[in-house]
Amino acid sequence: MSLPVFDPDCRYCKRLGSFLDEVKGEHPDYFCRPVPPFGAKQPKLLIVGLAPGMHGANRTGRPFTGDYAGILLYETLHKFGFSNRPESVAADDGLKLKQCRITNAVKCLPPANKPTGIEINTCNAYLVQELAGLRQGTVVLALGSIAHNAVLKALGLKLKDYPFGHGQFYFLPSGLVLATSYHCSRYNTQTRRLTEAMFHGVFRRIRRHIG
Repeated sequence: MSLPVFDPDCRYCKRLGSFLDEVKGEHPDYFCRPVPPFGAKQPKLLIVGLAPGMHGANRTGRPFTGDYAGILLYETLHKFGFSNRPESVAADDGLKLKQCRITNAVKCLPPANKPTGIEINTCNAYLVQELAGLRQGTVVLALGSIAHNAVLKALGLKLKDYPFGHGQFYFLPSGLVLATSYHCSRYNTQTRRLTEAMFHGVFRRIRRHIG
């Protein structure tokens, strides 16, 4: 299946489309559509998350915006010079990313925050196109193992050759650099599986590579 980088009217996944309609009925003011990538058109850093959160990106229409997962991410982006503000609260809040774009492996809100394997594979066609447009040397930061696996699938690489682990850096045959981190979710940060220092360590290495 050949798709564009993003289709705001995509309805390929029937379960996700039906769920968005259901949520829109309960929350008429929510975005409740496929959430577009956000940031620079030609980034030096592409961040890949899992999927929009119910009351975050699905509400606001911007990745990692309006929920807990975005707090550490946007603070860190600002600290390392990738954004003009340390907080993202709404799609029209004036925040701009520099050298950076954020996208998701799955563009639509999944029930219980758990997309099926078929849904991940279907949406992977968009990620294929997005990665194909990146310049050599671009860093792709995968937040969590599902995003990591989605990136490898989109690039036609084998999971066993590039195992997921926090803080890994892989120089890929395509010329891209794959970096990995635990997802900056509420669960991971509150249980200290991912600390601020750990997250900053990944971004410090990315910033050194980008320059």
